[in-house]
Amino acid sequence: MRKKVELSGVNTSELPVLSNQEMRKLFRKMQQGDLKARNKIVGGNLRLVLSVLQRFNNRGEPIDDLFQVGCIGLMKAIDNFDLSKNVKFSTYAVPMIIGEIKRHLRDNNPIRVSRSLRDTAYKALQMKEEIESKNSEEVNLTEVAKEIGIPREEIIHALDAIQDPISLFEPIYNDGGDPIYVLDQISDNNEENESWLEGIAVREALRKLEQREKLILALRFYEGKTQMEVADNIGISQAQVSRLEKAALQDLKKYVKES
Repeated sequence: MRKKVELSGVNTSELPVLSNQEMRKLFRKMQQGDLKARNKIVGGNLRLVLSVLQRFNNRGEPIDDLFQVGCIGLMKAIDNFDLSKNVKFSTYAVPMIIGEIKRHLRDNNPIRVSRSLRDTAYKALQMKEEIESKNSEEVNLTEVAKEIGIPREEIIHALDAIQDPISLFEPIYNDGGDPIYVLDQISDNNEENESWLEGIAVREALRKLEQREKLILALRFYEGKTQMEVADNIGISQAQVSRLEKAALQDLKKYVKES
């Protein structure tokens, strides 16, 4: 028996689950003006909102409020979903739900950020979402900067400025393996690390690493770039940068011990 949990008056234990075939039939009816079909689509996808809410458990916001905001993102996804594209609705909807909740959290951020920075960040995020929804793939900030005509460095600065203040040890991503923490996003200009990396044993160990791993370590520890900046620089995702960095450091320690 499912445990009864109510959010905004909704009993989550009784939420229906729609098959892909049922969804497509309802979308066709909705696009012909059937409002009941739209309501069924909303009700049949509220579990998507619940799954997204787990990412925002520790933000200090009432869960009921976030659920309602997530539902707004869900309805926007429903109204803009294109049946002709070979994309599952959940694949299209989840980023829009996340984006709506993030916008709500940014708008309620206790730290004051200048209007121009906020406008730049929102414009970049909106363009990023538009490109990703059209192409169904991740886009880097260089492409976003080109589309909106704002230098990439300004976009990075604006996005950093609107981030919520959270613990350095709060996990921000987990794909089933080692989580990525906020600490992983911070530049490291520590002189002790620089001198350690310049040691003879480490130089020998660095030669054994793959070229991309060496580049990531150089950008992170020599140039002091964040993982977001490194990801944009070499054209891969931030999560990939984190995994490669950790693997490279582990290999480096192993090679140093062997030398």
